Amino acid sequence: MAHPAPLVARRDGLGEALANLLGDDLVVHVHAADEDSITVRREAIASVMVQLRDQLDYQQLMEIAGVDYPDRAERFEVVYHLLSVTKNHRLRIRVSTDEATPVPSIVPVWPVAGWLEREVFDMYGVLFSGNPDLRRILTDYGFQGHPQRKDFPLTGYTELRYSEEDKRVVYEPVRLAQDFRNFDFMSPWEGADYVLPGDEKAGGTHEAPGKGAPTPMTAKEVDKADEKAGGLAKAPPPPTPKTTESPAQTGAGAKADKAAAKPSKDGAKAKPASRSAKTPATKKAEKADTKPRAPRKPKAPKGGDA
Repeated sequence: MAHPAPLVARRDGLGEALANLLGDDLVVHVHAADEDSITVRREAIASVMVQLRDQLDYQQLMEIAGVDYPDRAERFEVVYHLLSVTKNHRLRIRVSTDEATPVPSIVPVWPVAGWLEREVFDMYGVLFSGNPDLRRILTDYGFQGHPQRKDFPLTGYTELRYSEEDKRVVYEPVRLAQDFRNFDFMSPWEGADYVLPGDEKAGGTHEAPGKGAPTPMTAKEVDKADEKAGGLAKAPPPPTPKTTESPAQTGAGAKADKAAAKPSKDGAKAKPASRSAKTPATKKAEKADTKPRAPRKPKAPKGGDA
């Protein structure tokens, strides 16, 4: 039988080892979906767990769960999940019971079973003989019934809440926090028969009230509508961008260089600058005295001491 879970290597010789070890306490051994499950006698569950731990190396108790089959004479199954960390293998053990027959506790074998058995007792009502503290663990004080039984009612008549006035948890008849409202489940895109808030403005779009926003038009439909309305002036196409792909288009070349060498109308002609030519500013700087200038003495103030 295939399943999406990762394939776990089968433990060779497990079936024969279980049969030799448990003997008459083993009811049935099933290998399905790459997993091994065994059903054992209810009265022998504690001794079976000891043998599985000490002889077959299933060191850890991973989980205890309950299952409810209301049509069976013994309607409940208690399912134990064991793990062998040295053999890398898991084993499922099942026992069956009814509402009045207790299952021997395995707390002496694995102390963690104390809380796990309390969960099964709270959710299903299965009794465990020898559990040192068999109390409810998930439901509240005074809770009636067991929530995971198949015949547990889905709706109740009381609810649990914390009262600020009484400063404690109280039970009271169920009251809906919000009144039922009449709601129209018709899609607003299809249009309701009444005017929704805001749809009173729909008359400007030539739509009937309550029909929602008009359907957007395509570009072709917009052009046709413009033509019917009198033909709107269309904007001219954008000009073709100017490109210069040859020297003739830019004015460059030998012909342009020859025209640039001609003198201007006033007779001026460009001459290359001579290295010996000096500007007036350069000549003035050369004639200036190169001696350092003495600092000026401050003038004495008039009508007072210096």
